[in-house]
Amino acid sequence: MLNADLLDEVTHGYADNKGVKIHYVKTGQGPLVVMIHGFPDYWYTWRHQINALKENFTVVAMDQRGYNLSDKPEGVAQYAMPNLVGDVAAVIRAQGASSATVVGHDWGGAVAWQVAFNLPQMVDNLVILNLPHPNGMARELATNKEQQRNSDYARKFIAGSPTDPDILFGGPMTAENLSGWVSDKEVRYHYTEAFKRSSFSGMLNFYKANYPTAENNSPVADAGASPRLPMPVLIFHGLKDTALHSNGLNNTWDWVDNDVTIVTAPNANHFVQQDAAELVSQTMQWWLSNRQPK
Repeated sequence: MLNADLLDEVTHGYADNKGVKIHYVKTGQGPLVVMIHGFPDYWYTWRHQINALKENFTVVAMDQRGYNLSDKPEGVAQYAMPNLVGDVAAVIRAQGASSATVVGHDWGGAVAWQVAFNLPQMVDNLVILNLPHPNGMARELATNKEQQRNSDYARKFIAGSPTDPDILFGGPMTAENLSGWVSDKEVRYHYTEAFKRSSFSGMLNFYKANYPTAENNSPVADAGASPRLPMPVLIFHGLKDTALHSNGLNNTWDWVDNDVTIVTAPNANHFVQQDAAELVSQTMQWWLSNRQPK
């Protein structure tokens, strides 16, 4: 089966960021593409895209700190955005490369935006899935009541702990609850095992350290503070996402000095790379094939 073949095919490696080891898998050959997952997820979320790209690209999919086989440092500060950006830079350098196409979903998308803002020389192309530009996020959080309601779960994460009885979809954080969104039973098994190896506190620390609140001036939603981007940008958005409103995509083209391609999937939920796997994989393959690294 495709899933089993990929699990056997990839090679495993680790990158070091100031003593924190970041696990990644690697396959394929060609220009480097680095993929960053979100919450609650791990590298395997990219299985469809890895299979689509591996013939023409070297594809590296990482586990963010706190997840699966990456280190799980303690303390909220360990999950602050500069450390997350450093993890991606370390993975790129571990491949002997100075730059890559950077792909991110959800919290991986938030990190990918910040890698592009802070280390633009390391980003040949930027691909974002279901995470608006910080300017768009800031605008929607300030003016869009639906987005404000959608963010209630994040406020619960910031205030809570993994053992709270209703922290996650009406229950505490467990490996089984975290993988409940995965529809394929075979795939869900791998997710459950990965989450057993993960740090639930680390997962919440992404929110505690970085999510925008009245008290936290976060780069995730900081209107006007982000520099303009010089690289091409490709954005996917599942329109049935109940956490991130699609209105946040508006005006993205005003904040980028290169071409911006936005692809919406009307029947896809938050995990658009799985819900609309063929659309995302084929579009990404076409788009990247027409953009060679610097």
